[in-house]
Amino acid sequence: MQQKGYVKGILLAFVSVIAVSNVYIFSKAALMEVSLPQFGVYWFSFGLLWALIYACSQKTFRTITTFAKRNYLILFVLGIIEVVGTYYFFKAIHTISNPALVSFIGNLSPVFIITLSFFILKERFNLLEFFGMVLAIFGAFIISYKGDANLQGMFIDGAQYVLYSSIFAAISAVIIKKNIDKINPIILTTNRSLFLLLFSIAALVFTNDSMNISFKPLLNIFIGSLLGPFLTVIAGYLALQYIPLSRRAVINSTRGLFVLLGAYLYFGQFPSTVAIIGGLLTIFGLLLIAFGKIRST
Repeated sequence: MQQKGYVKGILLAFVSVIAVSNVYIFSKAALMEVSLPQFGVYWFSFGLLWALIYACSQKTFRTITTFAKRNYLILFVLGIIEVVGTYYFFKAIHTISNPALVSFIGNLSPVFIITLSFFILKERFNLLEFFGMVLAIFGAFIISYKGDANLQGMFIDGAQYVLYSSIFAAISAVIIKKNIDKINPIILTTNRSLFLLLFSIAALVFTNDSMNISFKPLLNIFIGSLLGPFLTVIAGYLALQYIPLSRRAVINSTRGLFVLLGAYLYFGQFPSTVAIIGGLLTIFGLLLIAFGKIRST
């Protein structure tokens, strides 16, 4: 029975990875036809809807009645951080031609998480994790480097947005890790979608963009929002009921390969050999970090 549960956890973790990988594909497809504010309003409206339906079915909102005042402050701070980080994530998707490159460079996020956890949560990391961090940074540098000696033109346009997104994602992850026992993950997901929807509506009003979009990007947004804010989160949390976080981290490191395949099938795009080598280095770096975590537990 225990082995059956472990296999179920592995399968759920892969469902989560495949779902989040498709976020890169469907969001890129939509952003090729609509503006960021238009995209955000529809994407996070759907995302909030899925989260509310699931939360109501699980009667999750009852836990809010036991909240301390500090929890509301945490939700507010997290909401602001998620707005900034997610804005830069989708701006990177919009700017960089191949979403696989965004995924590979985004593998820097665990490096920032480990670094912040060391300083804020006083967590230690071992030599294997350190080498993994170095490899991930080196791989991201190879992908981003354009070969220009001038600092301003040294890296591909959009790489800076992935960096900003990864930093804010790491800050969010550390805050959530510190407070996950006090705030239900579904409430965190709902809070994130709500803040991002409000920001998107404000951006739409500010830019005076129209709400009217064609059916094709709307379909891409519908599918992507179902896979991203909903299926990725739910499958990921369910997987943790059967397998340790370190095992899920190993599976998560394969995300870039799924995005690479999806980008090729959907857009007919394939990165340069150098970019693929850099991407594989970031994946190998993440594997070293994950196995380092396993050894330390």
